[in-house]
Formats: sequence, structure tokens, C-alpha cells
Amino acid sequence: METTKQNDMEIINLLKKEFEQETATTQKFLPLVPLDQADWAPHEKSMRLGALATHLAEIAGWIHLALTTEELDFAAKEYVATPIGDTTDLLALFQKGYNESLTELQKADERDLTGRWILRNGEQILADYSKYEMIRHSFSQTAHHRAQLGVYFRLLNIPVPSSYGPSADNYTF
Repeated sequence: METTKQNDMEIINLLKKEFEQETATTQKFLPLVPLDQADWAPHEKSMRLGALATHLAEIAGWIHLALTTEELDFAAKEYVATPIGDTTDLLALFQKGYNESLTELQKADERDLTGRWILRNGEQILADYSKYEMIRHSFSQTAHHRAQLGVYFRLLNIPVPSSYGPSADNYTF
């Protein structure tokens, strides 16, 4: 039984470590978002800069969402982005989600990771994950949207922070 508990904690600790790493990287990006250009987008089909930054900040709370709920149904409750007025608001949103998620992750054990988590729009199932898969998906979504933000930065001539290694803006040859 002790081995099982040790393995449970190993998985949880690995998730916490990855969450900390993704958080540290995202914390380099969010303060650089020029919210005075929140309505800018590189293409008509692209998210607006402010919406992208807000979405990235909100993802920090997805672990909390995964561990405390069983589903998110857009038909039952329409998504409304958190209003962001300035960089302080953006960072506070990110920090709140991070704190809530870390608290839930610290309380979790492996059994908490095996339950189902469903994203739906009424009867339409958009995603059906285990809670573990939902947590991992949050990491993938963080990397994906942070990379989009990096492209926006490049197009706006904002130096791109390093993510998984140096960027062209902080690497010397």
C-alpha cells in the first residue's frame, strides 16, 4: 500500500513540476502584452491580442476546473472572458488561476486524476478526458497559446522571451 501512495505522489509531483515550469515561462510573456493594442490581430481570422492574452491567463485555472468539476457545458453557461483593463488585471487573473490550481493539485492523489471530465455544448461532446488528460491538455494549451503570443510579439517588434530554450531575441551566436 505504501508503494501505491508513493507512486500517487510521484505522478502528482510530476504534474506540479510541469505546472511550475509552464507557469514560470508564461510569467515572462504576460507582462509584455501591450494591452493598449488589445484589439490588434495579425489576421482577420486570428484572435485579438487582448483576447489571446486573457485566454492564456485563464488557462492557469484549468487544473482547478478539472479537479473540482466534472464538465463544462457552454449551453448551460455561456463563456464570458474575464474583463482585463490593464497588465495588473491580466497578471492578477493568471495568479488567481495558478493559486487555485496549485492548491487543488497539492490536495489531489492519483484517484482524483482518473475521473472523467467533459467539455460539451449541450448534447455535443467537444472533449471527453480523464481528469489527468485534462490537466495535461491545459499544459498543451498553455504552450500553444503562448507560442501564438510569441508570433504576435514578433510582428509587433516586441522581443520574444525564451520558452524551452533561447529565442532569437536572447540568444547570441
